[in-house]
Amino acid sequence: MKISLKKKKLTSGRISLYLEYYKGYSIDENGKQTHNRSFEYLKLYLHGNPITISEKNENKEIWQLAENILTLKKAELIKGKFNIEDNNKGKVLFLDYYNKLKEDRYDNKGNYDNWEAAFKHLERYCSSNLTIKDVDENFLKGFKKYLNTEAKTNGGTLLSQNTKYTYFNKLRAVLREAYTEGYLNIDVVKSVKGFSQGESKREYLTHSELQALSETPCKHTVLKRAFIFSCLTGLRWSDINKLKWAEVREEEEDYRIIFRQKKTEGLEYLYISQQARELLRERGNREDKVFKGLKYGAHFNAEILKWCMRAGISKHITFHSARHTNAVLLLENGADIYTVSKRLGHKEIRTTQIYAKIIDVKMKEAANSIPVLKISKD
Repeated sequence: MKISLKKKKLTSGRISLYLEYYKGYSIDENGKQTHNRSFEYLKLYLHGNPITISEKNENKEIWQLAENILTLKKAELIKGKFNIEDNNKGKVLFLDYYNKLKEDRYDNKGNYDNWEAAFKHLERYCSSNLTIKDVDENFLKGFKKYLNTEAKTNGGTLLSQNTKYTYFNKLRAVLREAYTEGYLNIDVVKSVKGFSQGESKREYLTHSELQALSETPCKHTVLKRAFIFSCLTGLRWSDINKLKWAEVREEEEDYRIIFRQKKTEGLEYLYISQQARELLRERGNREDKVFKGLKYGAHFNAEILKWCMRAGISKHITFHSARHTNAVLLLENGADIYTVSKRLGHKEIRTTQIYAKIIDVKMKEAANSIPVLKISKD
Protein backbone atom coordinates (compact mmCIF):
# COMPACT_ATOMS: atom_id res chain seq x y z
CA MET A 1 0.00 0.00 0.00
CA LYS A 2 1.19 3.53 -0.81
CA ILE A 3 0.21 6.62 1.23
CA SER A 4 0.28 10.07 -0.40
CA LEU A 5 -0.58 13.60 0.71
CA LYS A 6 -3.13 15.21 -1.63
CA LYS A 7 -4.94 18.54 -2.08
CA LYS A 8 -8.55 19.33 -2.97
CA LYS A 9 -9.83 22.80 -3.81
CA LEU A 10 -13.15 23.63 -2.11
CA THR A 11 -15.90 25.92 -3.40
CA SER A 12 -15.00 28.36 -0.61
CA GLY A 13 -11.57 28.82 -2.19
CA ARG A 14 -9.73 27.01 0.58
CA ILE A 15 -7.66 23.87 -0.10
CA SER A 16 -8.43 20.73 1.89
CA LEU A 17 -5.56 18.34 2.65
CA TYR A 18 -6.12 14.59 2.73
CA LEU A 19 -4.27 11.29 2.59
CA GLU A 20 -4.77 8.83 -0.24
CA TYR A 21 -4.21 5.14 0.51
CA TYR A 22 -3.48 3.35 -2.74
CA LYS A 23 -4.01 -0.41 -2.38
CA GLY A 24 -3.15 -1.49 -5.91
CA TYR A 25 -5.59 -2.54 -8.59
CA SER A 26 -7.77 -5.47 -9.61
CA ILE A 27 -8.84 -6.78 -13.01
CA ASP A 28 -12.30 -8.24 -13.54
CA GLU A 29 -13.25 -11.05 -15.90
CA ASN A 30 -13.77 -8.55 -18.73
CA GLY A 31 -10.24 -7.24 -18.36
CA LYS A 32 -11.36 -3.94 -16.79
CA GLN A 33 -8.80 -2.52 -14.39
CA THR A 34 -10.03 -0.93 -11.14
CA HIS A 35 -7.77 1.01 -8.81
CA ASN A 36 -8.41 0.52 -5.09
CA ARG A 37 -8.11 3.74 -3.12
CA SER A 38 -9.37 5.07 0.20
CA PHE A 39 -9.08 8.55 1.64
CA GLU A 40 -8.60 10.19 5.03
CA TYR A 41 -9.44 13.88 5.27
CA LEU A 42 -7.15 15.61 7.77
CA LYS A 43 -9.46 18.60 8.45
CA LEU A 44 -6.51 20.84 7.62
CA TYR A 45 -7.00 23.70 5.17
CA LEU A 46 -4.70 26.00 3.22
CA HIS A 47 -5.53 29.49 2.01
CA GLY A 48 -6.19 29.07 -1.71
CA ASN A 49 -4.63 32.38 -2.64
CA PRO A 50 -2.49 33.58 0.29
CA ILE A 51 -1.86 37.31 0.13
CA THR A 52 -0.66 38.45 3.54
CA ILE A 53 2.51 37.25 5.25
CA SER A 54 0.32 35.80 8.01
CA GLU A 55 -1.63 33.66 5.51
CA LYS A 56 1.58 32.47 3.84
CA ASN A 57 3.15 31.53 7.18
CA GLU A 58 -0.04 29.76 8.20
CA ASN A 59 0.03 27.74 4.97
CA LYS A 60 3.62 26.70 5.67
CA GLU A 61 2.76 25.56 9.20
CA ILE A 62 -0.32 23.63 8.09
CA TRP A 63 1.56 21.95 5.24
CA GLN A 64 4.37 20.96 7.62
CA LEU A 65 1.81 19.50 10.02
CA ALA A 66 0.24 17.50 7.18
CA GLU A 67 3.66 16.16 6.13
CA ASN A 68 4.36 15.15 9.75
CA ILE A 69 1.07 13.25 9.83
CA LEU A 70 2.01 11.56 6.55
CA THR A 71 5.35 10.49 8.05
CA LEU A 72 3.60 9.03 11.11
CA LYS A 73 1.08 7.15 8.97
CA LYS A 74 3.88 5.66 6.89
CA ALA A 75 5.68 4.59 10.08
CA GLU A 76 2.49 2.97 11.39
CA LEU A 77 2.10 1.14 8.07
CA ILE A 78 5.63 -0.28 8.36
CA LYS A 79 5.03 -1.36 11.96
CA GLY A 80 1.84 -3.12 10.96
CA LYS A 81 3.43 -4.73 7.92
CA PHE A 82 6.20 -6.27 9.99
CA ASN A 83 4.08 -6.78 13.12
CA ILE A 84 6.14 -4.36 15.19
CA GLU A 85 4.42 -3.43 18.46
CA ASP A 86 4.69 0.20 19.56
CA ASN A 87 5.20 -0.01 23.31
CA ASN A 88 5.44 3.76 23.67
CA LYS A 89 1.79 4.38 22.80
CA GLY A 90 0.48 2.91 26.03
CA LYS A 91 2.84 5.15 28.02
CA VAL A 92 1.20 8.35 26.77
CA LEU A 93 -0.48 10.23 29.61
CA PHE A 94 -4.25 9.93 29.38
CA LEU A 95 -5.02 13.59 30.13
CA ASP A 96 -2.49 14.71 27.51
CA TYR A 97 -4.15 12.48 24.94
CA TYR A 98 -7.61 13.82 25.85
CA ASN A 99 -6.27 17.37 25.61
CA LYS A 100 -4.97 16.72 22.10
CA LEU A 101 -8.36 15.48 20.88
CA LYS A 102 -10.05 18.42 22.62
CA GLU A 103 -7.86 20.96 20.81
CA ASP A 104 -8.68 19.29 17.49
CA ARG A 105 -12.26 20.46 18.05
CA TYR A 106 -11.45 24.10 18.77
CA ASP A 107 -13.19 25.39 15.61
CA ASN A 108 -16.52 24.02 16.85
CA LYS A 109 -17.18 26.49 19.67
CA GLY A 110 -20.10 24.78 21.41
CA ASN A 111 -18.63 21.29 21.16
CA TYR A 112 -15.21 22.51 22.32
CA ASP A 113 -16.73 24.06 25.43
CA ASN A 114 -18.31 20.70 26.32
CA TRP A 115 -14.97 18.93 25.84
CA GLU A 116 -13.29 21.52 28.06
CA ALA A 117 -15.92 21.16 30.79
CA ALA A 118 -15.67 17.35 30.75
CA PHE A 119 -11.86 17.64 30.93
CA LYS A 120 -12.07 19.61 34.19
CA HIS A 121 -14.05 16.79 35.78
CA LEU A 122 -11.58 14.20 34.49
CA GLU A 123 -8.77 16.21 36.08
CA ARG A 124 -10.58 16.01 39.42
CA TYR A 125 -11.35 12.32 39.03
CA CYS A 126 -8.06 10.79 37.91
CA SER A 127 -4.34 11.12 38.58
CA SER A 128 -2.27 13.34 36.28
CA ASN A 129 0.19 10.41 35.95
CA LEU A 130 -2.43 8.00 34.59
CA THR A 131 -1.33 6.47 31.29
CA ILE A 132 -3.64 5.27 28.54
CA LYS A 133 -2.68 1.63 29.13
CA ASP A 134 -3.97 1.96 32.70
CA VAL A 135 -7.47 2.93 31.52
CA ASP A 136 -9.81 -0.04 31.81
CA GLU A 137 -13.44 -0.97 32.45
CA ASN A 138 -13.18 -0.10 36.15
CA PHE A 139 -11.87 3.38 35.30
CA LEU A 140 -14.85 3.95 33.02
CA LYS A 141 -17.35 2.69 35.61
CA GLY A 142 -15.69 4.82 38.27
CA PHE A 143 -15.98 8.01 36.24
CA LYS A 144 -19.63 7.25 35.52
CA LYS A 145 -20.27 6.88 39.26
CA TYR A 146 -18.37 10.12 39.92
CA LEU A 147 -20.55 12.03 37.44
CA ASN A 148 -23.69 10.51 38.94
CA THR A 149 -22.94 11.11 42.62
CA GLU A 150 -20.08 13.58 43.15
CA ALA A 151 -19.59 15.94 40.21
CA LYS A 152 -21.14 19.37 40.68
CA THR A 153 -21.73 22.53 38.70
CA ASN A 154 -20.04 25.84 39.50
CA GLY A 155 -23.16 26.66 41.50
CA GLY A 156 -22.67 23.60 43.70
CA THR A 157 -25.56 21.49 42.39
CA LEU A 158 -25.36 17.96 41.03
CA LEU A 159 -25.11 17.61 37.26
CA SER A 160 -28.26 17.34 35.16
CA GLN A 161 -29.01 14.15 33.27
CA ASN A 162 -28.06 15.66 29.90
CA THR A 163 -24.83 17.11 31.29
CA LYS A 164 -23.80 13.68 32.62
CA TYR A 165 -24.74 12.20 29.25
CA THR A 166 -22.60 14.76 27.41
CA TYR A 167 -19.50 14.52 29.64
CA PHE A 168 -19.49 10.72 29.74
CA ASN A 169 -19.81 10.56 25.96
CA LYS A 170 -16.70 12.73 25.62
CA LEU A 171 -14.72 10.14 27.56
CA ARG A 172 -16.22 7.33 25.49
CA ALA A 173 -15.24 9.14 22.28
CA VAL A 174 -11.65 9.49 23.52
CA LEU A 175 -11.38 5.82 24.43
CA ARG A 176 -12.84 4.75 21.08
CA GLU A 177 -10.24 6.89 19.33
CA ALA A 178 -7.48 5.45 21.52
CA TYR A 179 -8.56 1.92 20.62
CA THR A 180 -8.74 2.76 16.90
CA GLU A 181 -5.28 4.34 16.95
CA GLY A 182 -3.73 1.42 18.83
CA TYR A 183 -3.21 3.08 22.20
CA LEU A 184 -5.56 0.56 23.81
CA ASN A 185 -5.64 -3.16 23.06
CA ILE A 186 -9.24 -3.59 24.28
CA ASP A 187 -12.34 -1.60 23.35
CA VAL A 188 -13.38 -0.87 26.95
CA VAL A 189 -16.32 1.30 25.85
CA LYS A 190 -18.29 -1.76 24.74
CA SER A 191 -18.50 -3.11 28.28
CA VAL A 192 -19.92 -0.01 30.00
CA LYS A 193 -23.33 1.43 29.19
CA GLY A 194 -23.58 5.22 28.95
CA PHE A 195 -26.13 7.57 30.49
CA SER A 196 -29.53 7.84 28.84
CA GLN A 197 -30.31 11.26 27.41
CA GLY A 198 -33.00 13.27 29.12
CA GLU A 199 -35.51 15.30 27.16
CA SER A 200 -34.38 18.91 27.49
CA LYS A 201 -36.78 21.83 27.73
CA ARG A 202 -36.74 23.96 24.60
CA GLU A 203 -37.49 27.52 25.59
CA TYR A 204 -39.16 29.60 22.89
CA LEU A 205 -41.10 32.83 22.38
CA THR A 206 -44.75 33.05 21.43
CA HIS A 207 -45.73 35.38 18.60
CA SER A 208 -46.95 38.03 21.07
CA GLU A 209 -43.70 37.77 23.07
CA LEU A 210 -41.65 38.09 19.90
CA GLN A 211 -43.73 41.13 18.95
CA ALA A 212 -43.06 42.70 22.36
CA LEU A 213 -39.34 41.98 22.02
CA SER A 214 -39.29 43.51 18.52
CA GLU A 215 -40.75 46.73 19.91
CA THR A 216 -38.29 46.88 22.82
CA PRO A 217 -34.88 48.60 22.46
CA CYS A 218 -31.77 46.43 22.75
CA LYS A 219 -28.36 47.77 23.77
CA HIS A 220 -26.73 46.22 20.69
CA THR A 221 -28.63 46.82 17.44
CA VAL A 222 -26.74 44.07 15.61
CA LEU A 223 -27.74 41.58 18.32
CA LYS A 224 -31.41 42.56 18.00
CA ARG A 225 -31.36 42.21 14.20
CA ALA A 226 -29.53 38.88 14.34
CA PHE A 227 -31.82 37.42 17.02
CA ILE A 228 -35.04 38.38 15.23
CA PHE A 229 -33.53 37.16 11.94
CA SER A 230 -32.95 33.78 13.62
CA CYS A 231 -36.58 33.76 14.84
CA LEU A 232 -37.76 34.33 11.25
CA THR A 233 -35.38 31.88 9.55
CA GLY A 234 -34.30 29.27 12.12
CA LEU A 235 -30.58 29.80 11.45
CA ARG A 236 -28.14 28.89 14.21
CA TRP A 237 -25.91 31.53 15.78
CA SER A 238 -22.83 29.96 14.16
CA ASP A 239 -24.35 30.27 10.67
CA ILE A 240 -25.62 33.80 11.25
CA ASN A 241 -22.25 34.89 12.63
CA LYS A 242 -20.38 33.70 9.53
CA LEU A 243 -23.04 34.73 6.99
CA LYS A 244 -21.54 36.70 4.10
CA TRP A 245 -23.23 38.78 1.43
CA ALA A 246 -22.11 36.31 -1.25
CA GLU A 247 -24.52 33.81 0.35
CA VAL A 248 -27.53 36.14 0.18
CA ARG A 249 -29.39 35.87 -3.14
CA GLU A 250 -32.14 38.05 -4.56
CA GLU A 251 -34.05 36.15 -7.26
CA GLU A 252 -36.82 38.21 -8.88
CA GLU A 253 -39.29 38.63 -6.02
CA ASP A 254 -37.79 35.91 -3.82
CA TYR A 255 -34.92 35.94 -1.34
CA ARG A 256 -32.68 33.00 -0.57
CA ILE A 257 -29.63 32.17 1.48
CA ILE A 258 -27.33 29.51 0.04
CA PHE A 259 -24.87 28.46 2.71
CA ARG A 260 -23.06 25.51 4.25
CA GLN A 261 -24.08 24.69 7.81
CA LYS A 262 -21.15 24.96 10.18
CA LYS A 263 -22.44 22.18 12.43
CA THR A 264 -23.30 19.54 9.80
CA GLU A 265 -21.35 20.93 6.79
CA GLY A 266 -24.51 20.33 4.73
CA LEU A 267 -25.25 22.73 1.87
CA GLU A 268 -28.56 24.51 2.44
CA TYR A 269 -30.87 26.51 0.12
CA LEU A 270 -33.10 28.53 2.44
CA TYR A 271 -35.88 30.85 1.30
CA ILE A 272 -36.39 33.82 3.62
CA SER A 273 -39.22 36.34 3.90
CA GLN A 274 -39.03 39.94 2.77
CA GLN A 275 -39.04 41.08 6.40
CA ALA A 276 -36.09 38.79 7.15
CA ARG A 277 -34.25 40.28 4.15
CA GLU A 278 -34.95 43.81 5.41
CA LEU A 279 -33.24 42.94 8.69
CA LEU A 280 -30.01 42.39 6.73
CA ARG A 281 -30.07 46.03 5.55
CA GLU A 282 -28.07 47.33 2.58
CA ARG A 283 -25.93 44.88 0.66
CA GLY A 284 -22.18 45.05 1.26
CA ASN A 285 -19.19 43.51 -0.51
CA ARG A 286 -19.39 39.80 -1.32
CA GLU A 287 -16.90 38.71 1.34
CA ASP A 288 -18.17 41.09 4.04
CA LYS A 289 -20.05 39.65 7.01
CA VAL A 290 -23.73 40.54 7.02
CA PHE A 291 -23.90 41.00 10.80
CA LYS A 292 -20.73 42.95 11.56
CA GLY A 293 -19.88 43.23 15.25
CA LEU A 294 -21.83 40.17 16.39
CA LYS A 295 -19.84 38.43 19.12
CA TYR A 296 -20.10 35.20 21.11
CA GLY A 297 -19.75 35.60 24.84
CA ALA A 298 -21.28 36.11 28.26
CA HIS A 299 -21.87 39.84 27.66
CA PHE A 300 -24.17 39.29 24.67
CA ASN A 301 -25.93 36.38 26.40
CA ALA A 302 -26.61 38.58 29.43
CA GLU A 303 -27.88 41.37 27.19
CA ILE A 304 -30.48 39.03 25.64
CA LEU A 305 -31.88 38.34 29.12
CA LYS A 306 -31.93 42.06 29.99
CA TRP A 307 -33.62 42.81 26.67
CA CYS A 308 -36.27 40.18 27.43
CA MET A 309 -36.87 41.57 30.92
CA ARG A 310 -37.38 45.06 29.49
CA ALA A 311 -39.99 43.50 27.18
CA GLY A 312 -41.75 41.87 30.15
CA ILE A 313 -40.57 38.34 29.29
CA SER A 314 -39.42 36.26 32.29
CA LYS A 315 -38.33 33.14 30.36
CA HIS A 316 -34.66 32.13 30.27
CA ILE A 317 -34.07 33.02 26.63
CA THR A 318 -30.75 32.36 24.88
CA PHE A 319 -29.81 33.04 21.27
CA HIS A 320 -30.61 29.39 20.46
CA SER A 321 -34.17 30.00 21.70
CA ALA A 322 -34.68 31.98 18.50
CA ARG A 323 -34.26 28.75 16.51
CA HIS A 324 -36.84 27.02 18.70
CA THR A 325 -39.15 29.99 18.25
CA ASN A 326 -38.93 29.67 14.48
CA ALA A 327 -39.87 25.98 14.58
CA VAL A 328 -42.88 26.56 16.86
CA LEU A 329 -44.15 29.54 14.85
CA LEU A 330 -43.90 27.58 11.60
CA LEU A 331 -45.87 24.64 12.99
CA GLU A 332 -48.47 26.91 14.59
CA ASN A 333 -49.04 28.62 11.27
CA GLY A 334 -49.62 25.49 9.21
CA ALA A 335 -46.18 24.31 8.06
CA ASP A 336 -45.86 20.51 8.04
CA ILE A 337 -43.20 18.86 10.16
CA TYR A 338 -41.21 17.65 7.12
CA THR A 339 -40.88 21.21 5.80
CA VAL A 340 -39.85 22.49 9.24
CA SER A 341 -37.26 19.71 9.48
CA LYS A 342 -35.79 20.66 6.09
CA ARG A 343 -35.69 24.35 6.94
CA LEU A 344 -33.90 23.71 10.21
CA GLY A 345 -31.41 21.42 8.47
CA HIS A 346 -32.18 18.42 10.67
CA LYS A 347 -30.78 15.13 9.41
CA GLU A 348 -33.53 13.11 11.11
CA ILE A 349 -37.24 13.92 11.38
CA ARG A 350 -37.32 12.73 15.01
CA THR A 351 -35.16 15.73 15.97
CA THR A 352 -37.99 17.97 14.77
CA GLN A 353 -40.80 15.97 16.39
CA ILE A 354 -40.09 17.50 19.80
CA TYR A 355 -41.60 20.74 18.48
CA ALA A 356 -44.78 18.89 17.57
CA LYS A 357 -45.05 17.93 21.26
CA ILE A 358 -44.80 21.60 22.20
CA ILE A 359 -47.68 22.39 19.83
CA ASP A 360 -49.74 19.59 21.43
CA VAL A 361 -49.22 21.17 24.85
CA LYS A 362 -50.35 24.54 23.51
CA MET A 363 -53.44 22.91 22.02
CA LYS A 364 -54.24 21.49 25.45
CA GLU A 365 -53.76 24.92 27.02
CA ALA A 366 -56.05 26.43 24.39
CA ALA A 367 -58.76 23.90 25.18
CA ASN A 368 -58.78 25.01 28.81
CA SER A 369 -58.43 28.73 28.10
CA ILE A 370 -62.17 29.37 27.63
CA PRO A 371 -63.67 30.80 30.83
CA VAL A 372 -65.96 28.47 32.75
CA LEU A 373 -69.62 28.95 31.83
CA LYS A 374 -72.46 29.11 34.33
CA ILE A 375 -74.86 26.56 32.96
CA SER A 376 -78.29 26.25 34.48
CA LYS A 377 -79.70 22.85 35.25
CA ASP A 378 -82.72 22.06 33.10
